Amino acid sequence: MSFKTQRILVVDDSQAILMVMQAILAELGVEHVTCCESAQDALSLVEKQAEPFDAIFTDLNMPEMDGMELIRQLGQNGYQGGVIIISEMDRRIIDLASNLARQNRALLLGNIAKPIQLVEVERLLKKLNTLTRPQTEDGQLISEAELLHALSNSEITPFYQPKVNRATQQIESLEVLARIVSEQHGFTILPARFIDVAEDLDLINLVTFQLFEKATAEYEALKEELPNPCKLAFNLSPIQLEDMNCPAKLSLILELNHLKPSDIILEITEQKPLANANQLETLNRLRMHGFDISLDDFGTGFTNINQLKSLPFTEIKIDRSLITHIDSDYFSQVITKSLVDLAIKEGFKVVAEGVERIEELQYLERYKHDLLMQGFLIGKPKAKNELIRWIHSWLRMTNFNS
Repeated sequence: MSFKTQRILVVDDSQAILMVMQAILAELGVEHVTCCESAQDALSLVEKQAEPFDAIFTDLNMPEMDGMELIRQLGQNGYQGGVIIISEMDRRIIDLASNLARQNRALLLGNIAKPIQLVEVERLLKKLNTLTRPQTEDGQLISEAELLHALSNSEITPFYQPKVNRATQQIESLEVLARIVSEQHGFTILPARFIDVAEDLDLINLVTFQLFEKATAEYEALKEELPNPCKLAFNLSPIQLEDMNCPAKLSLILELNHLKPSDIILEITEQKPLANANQLETLNRLRMHGFDISLDDFGTGFTNINQLKSLPFTEIKIDRSLITHIDSDYFSQVITKSLVDLAIKEGFKVVAEGVERIEELQYLERYKHDLLMQGFLIGKPKAKNELIRWIHSWLRMTNFNS
């Protein structure tokens, strides 16, 4: 994995620490490293920098302005990159620092202890990469004309990714992921290339409703393949919660397909804040209609663990940035344990998303009675017919009768 293009700022009042970090980052291949002895100077650099920093490593104990104040100011100033604390942190400090960072809209990725080890810096840069993979990996954003063509030709297609209960081995729900599948041209377009376009053009409801109609129409066939009840999970943007008629529209589609809201989980991404009364009212109304509500991508946005007690979520999905290398990442282990403990107390489900390595799965096995698993290691997103073949394989492997 290359870190060559990452832009890193290191803030510490110790020249020795700055020299160590420069040497480690150089050995890891990072070409753009800036060092700063003062938090105040660091803030000025962030404001003046033409190209934003991807991550800021900061000490906590510094004169004049300490690391926590720096993190608060970065969040208030709209800094979008990751923040990593250079300090030994116990469990309570991690919980508090993480909550304070989210309250100030800063993305705290973790911490590294002194003396600083190359392997720890490398682990956190890998975590950073999971959050900043460029869209060019999947191609450029599609045009308005291409999106309108896809919508008018009903090319929005559901792909399904399972969420599995490791304790029972049951497939408890299937996340429905949007793809544009062009039979004429024989290619598939991933959501990273069109969801933002749909939101910007106010076409996201058309994408969602087309996906909803197709997936609910296929739901009966999928249920017949499974020996246990299974729900469908759909992604909704906080932007869509602005539409006060959203609950009624979704309920109507379900009624036409002879389904109930209790068959459906609606996943709300945490990457954009639930900022106003309309969104919260729609969220509450969806729950009143009987939909399950999931908070997606927890760990990348603005909701802290304490706020989960007051919001009507029935499921929380831990973002892959916290699951990646959780087997060796103490920060992620603490956040995950706190979330599982709260889920047991408050009665909601927790999903670990982005499970891609056997080591991650082995670590998470300790929570298998309280945690659902989702990720490429379990099953990749698949179209209906391919998913049915995967279900048969899964049932054979886990000794279920299909």
